Amino acid sequence: MKKVNLLLVLALLALVFFNSCKKDNAETENSKDNILPGSWGVGIPDAISNVGETKNLSTTQSDTLNGNAIYEHLRTFIAVGEGASAIVNAIITSISDNNINEPMSLTYTSDEDGRAKHLEVIENSAFDGSTWEFQLTISDAGSQSNSDEGKALQVFWNQSPIKGIAILKPYNMNRTNDSDMPNAIYKIAYSEAGENGYNKQMTVEIADLPNLSNDIWYMNSLKMFAGKTGDIVNVYGNSDHPSAYFFDSTAVGYDWAFVASANEITDIAVAEVGLPRNNLNITDRAELLETNSIHTVFNDQIVALGYAQQDVDNYLFNTAAPGYFNHNGFIQGGEAPTGDFSPLENNINALIPYNPTNVRDLTISFK
Repeated sequence: MKKVNLLLVLALLALVFFNSCKKDNAETENSKDNILPGSWGVGIPDAISNVGETKNLSTTQSDTLNGNAIYEHLRTFIAVGEGASAIVNAIITSISDNNINEPMSLTYTSDEDGRAKHLEVIENSAFDGSTWEFQLTISDAGSQSNSDEGKALQVFWNQSPIKGIAILKPYNMNRTNDSDMPNAIYKIAYSEAGENGYNKQMTVEIADLPNLSNDIWYMNSLKMFAGKTGDIVNVYGNSDHPSAYFFDSTAVGYDWAFVASANEITDIAVAEVGLPRNNLNITDRAELLETNSIHTVFNDQIVALGYAQQDVDNYLFNTAAPGYFNHNGFIQGGEAPTGDFSPLENNINALIPYNPTNVRDLTISFK
């Protein structure tokens, strides 16, 4: 099976991050002279979020398809979602350096692409079924006649507790570094209001990522939830891969449906992954993660090629669910290495991915 190649996408995300912002994305407290929120995202432990690390992608035996070939890809997909959140958080932090403390409207020249940008802050804005205390919009002044009106960033938020929605179109924020991804757009809904029993939570949506390297594993869209309570971070969602196939090249278009739970202190995690076709309109957890489990999907396709079941069973080493991780990445599938993973196993049983067709058809729009 071909290695995933999302490093280019991650590099693009990093370019936006480092060239659009002048501060790191560490959480900061709000200044009394600043109405912008001080944080915007949930950090995900390294055990389940892989920022470009590829050392565990190779199989350990030439005659087996080790589970890390799927599970490590999952860590990369989660890292893309976490990276989008970090970019938005860093941009908001950078803007807050200017002490946005009241409704305002101004035009400035961007240090990143040298283009004129328009910034506007208004009060009491309705969006996504809620009325927000504030709305900030940044747009590319020379593109306001375009269908997207040149909008680069919109943030809707309440101050106490912090809760809001941020939408970012990198191309309109920085034309210099993001010319290859003119349609990519991110949406991060963030809350510290305590919904669902989490101290903080976010839902990350990414749509219209380009296939820059003619890669069958490229990600077109993603929707991912992450919620944190104490030291525990729960994650679930789906990534859409419209060109992907496994052993049957006539079956094209798959969805990584996943649930995971990680301990931030011990940096261990448990994850379960399903591989439904991306045209399946299903919401049932058992169908997403069991009927379409890694082992079942691979087993059925390889058996259909005429291989003996015993040979197939030997080949599918470590594809059993769930998968277990530590700070180095994937450890093994099927059976926990130690009892420390038991609470995380219990957590994932209550998590359900999204509908694959909804993620495949995901669209994000500015107000």
